[in-house]
Amino acid sequence: MTGIQNRAYETTAPGRPGFSSQGLGPTSQSPGKTSFNDIYDLPDPRGYFRTLRPLEYQIPHHGQRVFRRVLAAHTPVTGRDGPVTVLDLCCSYGINAALLNHDLTLGDLYERYTAERRATLSTARLAQEDRSFYAARRLPHAVHMTGLDSARNAVAYARAAGLLDEGFGEDLESDEPSRDLVRALEPVRLITVTGGVGYITTRTFERLLPHIGGPVWVAAFVLRTVNYGPIADVLAEAGLVTQKANGRTFPQRRFSDPDEQRHAIEAVEAAGLSPSGKEAAGYYHAEFHLSRPTAHAAAFPVTDLLEGDWPR
Repeated sequence: MTGIQNRAYETTAPGRPGFSSQGLGPTSQSPGKTSFNDIYDLPDPRGYFRTLRPLEYQIPHHGQRVFRRVLAAHTPVTGRDGPVTVLDLCCSYGINAALLNHDLTLGDLYERYTAERRATLSTARLAQEDRSFYAARRLPHAVHMTGLDSARNAVAYARAAGLLDEGFGEDLESDEPSRDLVRALEPVRLITVTGGVGYITTRTFERLLPHIGGPVWVAAFVLRTVNYGPIADVLAEAGLVTQKANGRTFPQRRFSDPDEQRHAIEAVEAAGLSPSGKEAAGYYHAEFHLSRPTAHAAAFPVTDLLEGDWPR
């Protein structure tokens, strides 16, 4: 079993700004990197899945397994019965909600949204079909899902498809949360994010945390090219200790070209990490960070949570 780091982050390696929603890669502001800005805020998710399938984008698959373990641990650790309200940051088209609350795999979603027979459907018809599709596969222990993303079209689609109980197309990097979002934040007890860190920074967390009404856990997959230290510091100010299991990483997607790979390798090496077998093998890799109140972290270390057949 690998060891645990409790906020043992080197903050000398600068964070790489400009990473896009869902952690697919940097925006055009980062030289030499591929921009996927044109697929984040389409009327529906078909273009998103068609573009990402060849790149083997897979971090929601890893999130599905880890977040389910996190939720299973939440009740015995916190002693709080009842359903947990989850806030998914950079929720996009509701992909994490689809995988967390339904008897589905990421492969099922790729098949659904790249199928020829759905290519000519209107967005309204696709959303109507999706609503029935997801309702028929909803798990009995489904959690209340609130989504937040600056991509308003994507959030609206996730609502229309029945994936989000509440959804907000707001950019907390630029603005304070709306009154409705503030109301929705009060019952949140778990925050999830699969790769959006870098796209969202400390500003988003500073604007979220004061409105959450009780002890909250933050479960974040973060690319190794991004420095999580500043966000972990903000969470520490809110009384949360951040753990990660040393040596465990999760493939995010293939690099789109050699320049993207070269830049990622340089960023990883600048952070004092080895790209061998990871970025050098052609994939972005992410690490999993779990932030909780100190007593909760001591009761259930992140290494225990991640025991099993996980990528390294």
